[in-house]
Amino acid sequence: MERLKTILKSREITPLYMLMVLFIIVGIINPTFFSYQNIASTLYGSSLYIILSIGISFVIMTGEIDVSIGSTLGLCATVSGVMIRDGYNVFVVLLVVILIGGFIGLINGIGIVDFEVSSIIMTLGMLGIVRGAIFLITKGRWVENLPASFKELSQKNIIGINEFFLMSFLLVIIMHFYLSKTPQGGYFKAVGDNQNGANLVGIPVKKTKRLAFVYSGLFSGIAALMFASRTGFIAPISGNGYEMTIIAGCVLGGISLTGGVGSIIGSSLGVIIMASLSKVLVFMGFSSDLNNTITGALLVVIVVSDTLLQKYSISKNRKVRLNNRVKGETVNG
Repeated sequence: MERLKTILKSREITPLYMLMVLFIIVGIINPTFFSYQNIASTLYGSSLYIILSIGISFVIMTGEIDVSIGSTLGLCATVSGVMIRDGYNVFVVLLVVILIGGFIGLINGIGIVDFEVSSIIMTLGMLGIVRGAIFLITKGRWVENLPASFKELSQKNIIGINEFFLMSFLLVIIMHFYLSKTPQGGYFKAVGDNQNGANLVGIPVKKTKRLAFVYSGLFSGIAALMFASRTGFIAPISGNGYEMTIIAGCVLGGISLTGGVGSIIGSSLGVIIMASLSKVLVFMGFSSDLNNTITGALLVVIVVSDTLLQKYSISKNRKVRLNNRVKGETVNG
C-alpha cells in the first residue's frame, strides 16, 4: 500500500494523468476518437519522439540543453535513406547512423565541456553545420524510392503492438533502470543538481556531461531510422522543429531545465502528450497548422512554471533550514 501511495505521488504520474485527461476531453468533444485504432495510432505515432526524449533527457538532467537533435535526426535519416536505397542491410545502416549521431553528440560534448562553450550556442551552431551537411549530401533534393520492405518495417506488429512502439517502450524501461538503479546512471542527476558537490565526491563531471551528449546523438540516430521507414522519403528539412516538441515534452514530463530532477518515464509520457497534439487538434475540429503555435505557447508556459516551481522549492528549503537553525539555537540557549 505504501509503495502504491509513493507511485501515485511520484513526479512521473502527473503527465500520465494529463494524458488521460487530454484523451477524455477529446473523446467527449468527438466520441469517434474513442476507438482502439485512433488511440493506438496516436500512441504509435509518438514512437520516434519517445526515442529522442530518452537521449536528450540525460542532457537536460545535467543542466544543459541540446537544440541540434532535430538536425541530427535529419542527417541520420538522410544517410539511412541513401544507404537503404543503395541496397545496404538495415542493421549495417543502423550501426552507421548510431555512430554518426554519437559522433555529433561527442563533438557537442567536447565543445561544451572542454572548451566551455554555452550548450545553447554550441548545439545551435551544430544545428547549422549539420543542416548544411544535409543539403550538401542531397543537393537540396528529397531522398526517395526506398524499398517497400523497408517502409513496411514501421507497420509490423508483435502480439498486436506496433514494433517501433514496443521497441521505444523497452528502451524507456531499460534506460530508466540504468538511470535510477546504477551508480553511473545516478551521476547525471548528481551533476545537474550540484556540479561542484559532484566534483568533491569524485564523480567524473566532465565525462558524465560528454556522455550525456553522446547519448542524445545515439538515440537521434535510432529515431532517424524509424523516421525514414515511417515516411518512406526524407526531405532536406526533415527534423526541423523537433527539438521544441521534445524539450517541451521532457519538461512537461517532470524534468527540470536546471538539471538534477526528472526521469525517463516522465519525459516519455510528456512527449507523447506533445506528439499527440496535431491529431488531437483535428479531432477537436481545429486545424493541425496550429500545432507549432500551441507547442511554442506550451513551451513558454512550461518553462515559466518550472522556473517558478524551482524558486518556490528553493525558498521553502531555505525556510526549513532557517527554522531548524532557530530551533537548534533555542534548545542550546
